[in-house]
Parts: sequence; C-alpha cells; structure tokens
Amino acid sequence: MNYLAHSFLTFTDGQIVGQFLEDFIRNKERFSFPKDIQDGITLHRAIDTFTDSHPAIHEAKKVFAPLVRLYAGAFVDVSMDYFVANDLSLHSLTEWKTHSLKVYSVLNANEQWLPENFKKMLVKMEHDDWLYNYREDWGIKFSIQNVLNKAKYLDKDIPVFEAFLENKKYLQQCYDDFFPDLMAHAKEINTLIQLEN
Repeated sequence: MNYLAHSFLTFTDGQIVGQFLEDFIRNKERFSFPKDIQDGITLHRAIDTFTDSHPAIHEAKKVFAPLVRLYAGAFVDVSMDYFVANDLSLHSLTEWKTHSLKVYSVLNANEQWLPENFKKMLVKMEHDDWLYNYREDWGIKFSIQNVLNKAKYLDKDIPVFEAFLENKKYLQQCYDDFFPDLMAHAKEINTLIQLEN
C-alpha cells in the first residue's frame, strides 16, 4: 500500500521493480524474475516485517483500529506515505518529483515483468502522479478511499480520512519515531543482499 516508501527504500532499478511486484505475485513466482528484481522482493518483505513489529506502528494503528479493526495496518501504510512525501529532510519537492518520474520510467522500462493488473494500475498511478501527490491531503484521501473500495468487509463510507486529519499530529510523531529506524534497517538488509550476490 505504501508505494512511495517502498520506492524510496531501494538501491537499484531492479529493486524498484521488485518492491512493486511483491504485492502482485504469488510466492512461488518470485524465482522467475532476474536476481535484482528478486532482491527488491526480498527487501519489500523485510520492510513489511520490520514495519509490522515496530512499536510506533502499533501506536499508529490505534488511530484507525476502532473504525476498521484488522485493516488498521493498511491505513497506517497509506498515512506513512503522506509523511514520507512531506519529509523534506529526505528530498526537496523537486527531488521528490524527480524520484516519482524515475520510478514510473523504471517500471515502464521493465513492462515485460509486470502482471496485467499491475500494468493497469501503473497507467493510473503515472497519469495522476500518485507518488508525488501523496504529499497532498487529497492524494491521501484518494488512497484511503481506494483501500476502502477494495476491502471486502468494510463499509465504503467509514470516516477513515477524517480520522487521519484529526490525528495528523499524532501520526506525524509515530512517523518520526519509526522511519529513521526503517531506513537503517533497509540499508542493513541491502548490505546483506549485496554480500549474497
């Protein structure tokens, strides 16, 4: 769900592709891709595992859990992309725009590896520049609604976005407590990946 964070926490173009593919493939399919794409899949999984166990993420889930219960993690993921996109200690706005365009370019250049459902999503993602526009309230509102629309057991009118707005300051603190740890972990995992190559 948190496409911007996953795309930011990459170290090669192949890893960008793998990071995006992870949510769209079955486990047994991972070995059918080139090694650098497999590395991105590995990195994605390591990021998700670390995120799910981090105390700040457990705190952030409390914002959404009363509304969406077990789906709280998905909405925390979306929320974190808002704070990543607005974190000017990572990139300037110009650099974030450049990053977004690079990700779309890399994904399109590797179209042969992308499943059809991902290709369809990529067209929309690039057209509306999701990665860059996560920095806007309306961009996150769109993403939150997208999760609600896809969730089988959630009402589509649950005020999740309103909860995000009301708790933005608290969620920002959760992000500040979490993301530096995640960046350090991603670097460690990438070092291990490179040692194995």
